[in-house]
Amino acid sequence: MDLLLELSPTEKTPAVSVDGTNGHFAITGCSIPENADRFYSPLQDLAERYAQAPAARTILRIELTYFNSSSSKYLLDLMKLLADVHASGASSVTVEWWYAKDDLDMKEAGEDYRSLLDLPVKLKARTD
Repeated sequence: MDLLLELSPTEKTPAVSVDGTNGHFAITGCSIPENADRFYSPLQDLAERYAQAPAARTILRIELTYFNSSSSKYLLDLMKLLADVHASGASSVTVEWWYAKDDLDMKEAGEDYRSLLDLPVKLKARTD
């Protein structure tokens, strides 16, 4: 089963990198796609296949500079799917929520996701 996905960033969409064999998911950049469903569907489909036979450890790294409300729904759906994998004991899942040290909105968004999920969400401030 091919569990690899690489999407290059654009002005309106983030870079997406998934290596299902090693349990690594990464979403970085800005997420304001014209059609969030079209953009996030391949990632959601792959994550659903991944959930059937996950790696022992899964890390979802999210490092967004900005995202819109439609993107937030898809991010939450992805994290809920991984929370189910975590709860099942099939994989130890951690979300790393990266934000610029001075970006309090992105920090608060990470805190909001953490409060909604039964999953370790580590907030990590970038100092660059």
